[in-house]
Amino acid sequence: MSTPTQTEPGLLGRFATVKWSNYVVYIGFVLVFVFFAVTQTQYFLNATNLTNIVIQAAPITIMAIGMVFVLSTGEIDLSIGSTVALSALTAGVVLQGTGQWWLAALAGLAIGAVVGLVNGIFITWVRLPSFLVTLATMGLVAGLARQITDLQSVPVTDKVFVWIFGGGNLLGLPIMVWWTAAAVLVGWHLLRQRRYGAHVLAVGNSAAASRVSGIKVNRVRLMVFVGSAMTAALAGLLYAGRLQGARYTLGETDLMTVIAAAIVGGTSLFGGKGTVIGALIGSLLMSMINNGLILSGLNVSQQMIVRGAIILIAVSFSLRGKKNS
Repeated sequence: MSTPTQTEPGLLGRFATVKWSNYVVYIGFVLVFVFFAVTQTQYFLNATNLTNIVIQAAPITIMAIGMVFVLSTGEIDLSIGSTVALSALTAGVVLQGTGQWWLAALAGLAIGAVVGLVNGIFITWVRLPSFLVTLATMGLVAGLARQITDLQSVPVTDKVFVWIFGGGNLLGLPIMVWWTAAAVLVGWHLLRQRRYGAHVLAVGNSAAASRVSGIKVNRVRLMVFVGSAMTAALAGLLYAGRLQGARYTLGETDLMTVIAAAIVGGTSLFGGKGTVIGALIGSLLMSMINNGLILSGLNVSQQMIVRGAIILIAVSFSLRGKKNS
């Protein structure tokens, strides 16, 4: 006697069950690419222009990966833009004083570690909100960046430093592409393949439940802020190497772009959900939008308006997803 078989859902039924909010960034990426490819065919699809999009997205991608970990714990870091400038200037000053590229790089990264440690201590031990702490350190670090060289630019001319941090090519690809690939691989591995990543997401879902299960919540929060600041410091080194100079204005407009890239990529503002691959696509999307808007003749103010609108839409999706979960 044959048993009845269940009928498989049709194509429309399968589409109806797909959670499309998880694919917004990928759909948006394709739509924006097609739009600019059609409206700016002569310049947008040029190989040099497409390479520039990837290069310009590299520092944003690296910082967005750090932001993914912070947001996944339910926190936020507003000090990354200032950290970019201070780290780049510190590296430039040390490079001028010593002539040692590796010492300059270590000094720049050390600045990031210190800023992240300060943020983490005030958030975990003093128990202040991350928004207020990083808002304060944003101003403090920005002031230090202005003070360290008295508003003067610092040239970066060491050939090895410039090659490693932004100006070189390896195996036919810009070094910025390799930095991006390395950051994405490390970030994805930590978030998806290591216990640390599971702890980050658990803290974002419920800090109280995480404590009960034995997770050191304060240590996790401290580590994500140190990691975020160090990605900002690395971005500062990449800016200094690619531009062959450091200035206190570096990174001052990156905060909104980094947050937009992370949120548009699928990381929740409320914690418990993060995606490194989404942050990569979100960063490329933001870089592509900036590039396309420039080719279309829009000025900086108009570009800021578009980025603000993107963040607003992304936050709406994030809030809606949190309510439905």
